[in-house]
Amino acid sequence: MESTFSFLPFKNLESERLLLRQVTNDDVQEVFELRSNPETMKYIPRPLVSNHDEALAHIKMINDKIETNEGINWAVTLKGNNKLLGIVGHYRIQWHNFRSEIGYMFLPECHGQGIATEVIGLLIDYGFNEMKMHSLEAVIDPRNLASGRVLEKNGFIKEAHILENEFYNGEFLDTVIYSLLKKNHNQ
Repeated sequence: MESTFSFLPFKNLESERLLLRQVTNDDVQEVFELRSNPETMKYIPRPLVSNHDEALAHIKMINDKIETNEGINWAVTLKGNNKLLGIVGHYRIQWHNFRSEIGYMFLPECHGQGIATEVIGLLIDYGFNEMKMHSLEAVIDPRNLASGRVLEKNGFIKEAHILENEFYNGEFLDTVIYSLLKKNHNQ
């Protein structure tokens, strides 16, 4: 079953202090900073971006997926400041299973400020209330303890720890899956 839901027109999300808006080519410097930094990419098994052209290609891929209804990403900003602090969204959407994967990454300057917790709350609300998902999942590297804590703060439970299921950069990596069912979410 294909969904009749559409990510267009693009909808901004907001909380008390955050505005989530569409990622644009004007964000190229921050996208480059995010995707080229070994520290922010430490737990994300994808190649580092090495120049602005690759960052622009990443932005194009994000917006192409919105247009084809395959996924949606937002630029995280503080209200009143347009600077991209992170990229968050819904990925690998299984419309027929009413399940979507959430993902997020932030510039190091944002860590420890509660921004991730706040953003995940917005992703949950959008997933359940707009996309009409039944369950959400987050797939993380088990070494990423901060990410696990943020998910648990938002009601996610650890559903599985899969051993050495991904081969990247010459090593086998474990994966942890967290999930949240709509019926278990306090709305």
